[in-house]
Amino acid sequence: METVLVVGATGNIGVSTVMAVLRSGRHVLAVVRNQDSAQKLFQHVGTQEGISTVEADILSEEGIQGVVKKVEGGHLPAFQHVFGAAGGAYGTTRLQDLSTQELHEAMLVNFESNFYAYRATIPYLLRQNDPRSTWTLCTGSQGDIGVYAAPALTQGPLFSMANVACRENAKTNVRFNEIYLACRVEVDYVAIKTGSMKASDFSRVYERILSRPEIRGCRVSVHGPQDLDDLKYKKKLEV
Repeated sequence: METVLVVGATGNIGVSTVMAVLRSGRHVLAVVRNQDSAQKLFQHVGTQEGISTVEADILSEEGIQGVVKKVEGGHLPAFQHVFGAAGGAYGTTRLQDLSTQELHEAMLVNFESNFYAYRATIPYLLRQNDPRSTWTLCTGSQGDIGVYAAPALTQGPLFSMANVACRENAKTNVRFNEIYLACRVEVDYVAIKTGSMKASDFSRVYERILSRPEIRGCRVSVHGPQDLDDLKYKKKLEV
């Protein structure tokens, strides 16, 4: 059975990703902070079946590297797919008032964590040379609309990272894609209260990406419910 490594598995996007993977008939290897986080993930998803968890600090350069070492040592299931759902730094401080510490923290949480995950996992996927392999990164529209300074500043590097990854993997076994999210997604019980998009609904996007090998090197844009089933995607680069 194919396995998806989910980095940032306990956040809103991570929960959605886990739901998508399980519905697609694949196994989940979820990176969690601790066992309390793992239990919250199980509650949000509604099951423990098909989910393996591993504790790691995704804000550390060594965090996901350690997970890969455990996989290679046979202590965790091998994975063929990776979803980068790390993030969550969403401060509202104005740009002119943003401290250097706040900026560094936002970059670490929203960008560097995903970069560390990519750098640790892509060599493993390339070595496995499995033609089914994928790497998917979730980015957000704050980088374009600029409503909140810190999260907006972190999306630019993620956009660029996606461009580079699409180019570098154009002729490899790894199918890289970016999901560009332009609406708020929250776990279901919160979304019911706030009116945002449910994680269970958003999960349909990743489920479809996994099943459609022609979607490669693309940005898949999600602006609302109309984009959940009829995927809107476009090549990031002409390579």
